[in-house]
Amino acid sequence: MDDFGMGAVGGTGELVSRPDIARLAGVKRPAVTNWERRHGDYPAPVNPGADIERFRADEVLAWLSGRAVPANALRPDEPTGTTYGDRFRAGLSGGTAGGLFRAVERLAGPDADRLRGSMPLDRYLFWLLYFVCTQIAEPENGLGRAVDTFGKTVREFDLSEGTVPRRLLAELADMLGGTGPGSPQESRAAFDLVLVLWRAAYAREGGAFYTPPSVSRVMARALAAVRPGAVRVHDPYGRTGELLVAYLEAVAERGVGTPPPVSGRAPDSLERQVAQWNLRVHHGRTGCFGEGPFTPAFDPSADPPAAFDVLLTNPPFGRRLENVAPPPYWVYGPSHRTEFDWLQYIVSRLAPEGRAAVLLPAGASFNAGAAETVRAGLVEAGVVECVIALPAGLFTLTAVKTQIWFLRAPGSEAQADSEVLFLAGEHLGRRLTRTQWTLTDDEIAKLVGEYVAWHTARRAGRSFEGTPGLSRAVPVPHIVDEDHSLDPVRYVRTPGHDADSAAAGPAETRDRLARLSEEIATLHRRAETADGEVTRRLRRYGL
Repeated sequence: MDDFGMGAVGGTGELVSRPDIARLAGVKRPAVTNWERRHGDYPAPVNPGADIERFRADEVLAWLSGRAVPANALRPDEPTGTTYGDRFRAGLSGGTAGGLFRAVERLAGPDADRLRGSMPLDRYLFWLLYFVCTQIAEPENGLGRAVDTFGKTVREFDLSEGTVPRRLLAELADMLGGTGPGSPQESRAAFDLVLVLWRAAYAREGGAFYTPPSVSRVMARALAAVRPGAVRVHDPYGRTGELLVAYLEAVAERGVGTPPPVSGRAPDSLERQVAQWNLRVHHGRTGCFGEGPFTPAFDPSADPPAAFDVLLTNPPFGRRLENVAPPPYWVYGPSHRTEFDWLQYIVSRLAPEGRAAVLLPAGASFNAGAAETVRAGLVEAGVVECVIALPAGLFTLTAVKTQIWFLRAPGSEAQADSEVLFLAGEHLGRRLTRTQWTLTDDEIAKLVGEYVAWHTARRAGRSFEGTPGLSRAVPVPHIVDEDHSLDPVRYVRTPGHDADSAAAGPAETRDRLARLSEEIATLHRRAETADGEVTRRLRRYGL
């Protein structure tokens, strides 16, 4: 992995004392001694035993760059994710930690309307994202080269050169060029800030939603744990590459072997380009990305059958397929809705012992009709391993409830003793904003841990006890008796969600009502936005 921005600061020969380190890192003197005492990898002094021991500045910087400043110790102008290395580097150079992040905050926020003029917001953010990526990956001369080759750059990303004034690119280059790339953590945080804003602006046109980071981590860490050594990893609807980035991060965290090459398909050329930037910023690499339709029935041969060890994706859902010839992978039933077309396609692309994680709407687990037919085929074939119900409010632009389905290749487990693990996580999460929630690190670890523990028990031939209120392993015959429902709430009695609603306490009732109120408010805003768009279009025709 390339660590952008990790070059030596102040020259490799610069030396610092313990008081220097404390001052530059913004900590008290005893903290430095504590780091030395508790961490065996802390840099050694170059003159041990001297009256004033000194350390190589570049070695101290490298060590401090892996230690994030706790949230309660951040300075008012420091973004979340700032490291002690950011402070140390900024102190050596006479600057301020978090400079790149704060510059990006201004360019994406207060300065955006002034700079973009009549340019659509999503296009402006796309160009800002490109320049942030360039500053991170090529800090020496990348921005200057991008401006100097203005015509070529614009033609590469924009069909009409006239839509991007050279003045805008020059101003972005000037404002970003004065910051330096920052630490890897700061660089990635700055890039992700613009990525999320661009995705939100672009999604209002395209209807595609950025996968919430906490959800990406659940999917990626679970697959990295139960399918180690995967060499063919693919996202057939890669959006901006966020799931592949999360998977490579999960593999790196496990520290086993070299991360595998990844591939994917994106809905259009812009998202394909952004996915490549995302991989480059976070992992110093690129992937093999193509383009593909919103549902695979329109291109059944886009990927080879039974080809991938790991598949993970957040496909589009909620649309009906009309007048589509049944593709060869529809072996579990007709798929009139896109989510069930994607499910069957993904199963057909799993190599022997392959695993997949798919993000789906909650209704896919219990809807009747053709949906039940496909579910029945998948369940009775032993393809479904686990279903995790997620809390509402995880997405920025929709309040839809979602679930993660974990699938295995057909025939990889005997059907006779097959079972499905259900995790009811609807009651988890903490509030980020008035309308948005996220899973905490502990909750992510808890969900992944249950799935891994179930796998471990299955391999050892032991039964899985489950965790009351969170998880339960259910034999397939029981699921058949329940009309093939895969809704975790149906099998797991979660806190505050028991059949006896009177058992819910006042605090639980208030929480449930608050979430319902947020969902209703979100739906009202979406309705108002739609009404405004209809009115605008009608006025265009004088109506």
